[in-house]
Amino acid sequence: MAPNRERVWVGLFVVIAAAVLSGTAVAVWGGMGRSGVPHHVYFKFSGGVQPGTAVRYGGLKVGTVQRVRIDPGDSTRIEVDLVVDPGTPLKTDSVAKLSSLSPLSDNYIEISTGTEQAALVPPGGVLNSTESVGIAQVGDAIQSLVPQIQETLQKLTLNLDSLQITVGRANDLLNDRNRSNIGQALARANDLLNDRNRSSLSQSLNNFNELLSDSRPKVSSGLTSMNDATARLAPLLDDVRRTSARADQMLSNLDSALSENRPDLRVSMSELREVLANSKTVMDQLQGIINQNTANIDEIMENMRLSVDNIRVLTEAIKSRPSSLIRGVNVKERRPGGIQK
Repeated sequence: MAPNRERVWVGLFVVIAAAVLSGTAVAVWGGMGRSGVPHHVYFKFSGGVQPGTAVRYGGLKVGTVQRVRIDPGDSTRIEVDLVVDPGTPLKTDSVAKLSSLSPLSDNYIEISTGTEQAALVPPGGVLNSTESVGIAQVGDAIQSLVPQIQETLQKLTLNLDSLQITVGRANDLLNDRNRSNIGQALARANDLLNDRNRSSLSQSLNNFNELLSDSRPKVSSGLTSMNDATARLAPLLDDVRRTSARADQMLSNLDSALSENRPDLRVSMSELREVLANSKTVMDQLQGIINQNTANIDEIMENMRLSVDNIRVLTEAIKSRPSSLIRGVNVKERRPGGIQK
């Protein structure tokens, strides 16, 4: 009885193992051979994707990768054939990319949901794809930036050294002795601008303004009189010139009227004519001098007006900003440490 019982148990175990193995084979074969909608997608970098890799639509698993190979038509990209469940709404604006659930997990293909108004991709169609940056690519990018970072750090170090030197020089310039000199200079400036000096300066400016006010009418009157005299002298010179011309004409007529031979009279007439010619020349020269001096007088008057205006502006500026007078004082140059040059 015992051997028969053992044979029964062994036979039962073999039957159960065969059933489990058959069920597993059927399940695996059914999962791999189930019907689905095929599509294609192309990547420059496949990221370890292989047959059986999951395909997710909006994070939901909807299919698997069937084949991965180099594209026969373009050797610079990888062709990935995948199958998704029927009814998966892959849109023409859906985008496939490599993704992973965690930094340590394997990559899978993630397909975005697209937009509602976009059309569906037909079976066997090509999906849009975008390249993903892997950890290795990020490391390469960081490695390429290392020389630039080192160069930037070196420049920063040099700038910090220059800044330290500048700060040291500034501290040398602002030592106790120089601070004392600056304080004394400011105190002297305050002494120059005390109430008494301001009052004296204001009084002097007022006196100067009064002097200008008193002198301005006299200067203006004198210039006006000079202009009037010049204007009156011009007609007088014209009258003298006309009189000389008439006398010359009269002498010519008289010379022609005298037919008798009188040498003394002719000599007198010649001398008189010479005197008239000289007087005419003198009058022309006098007229030219007057014309030239008239322009000079106008220029002098304009310069005097500008000078008066400039003095008025200076007076108002000194009244409003008395401290500007200090800028005109030549202060001896001081070196760091109070050593005078």
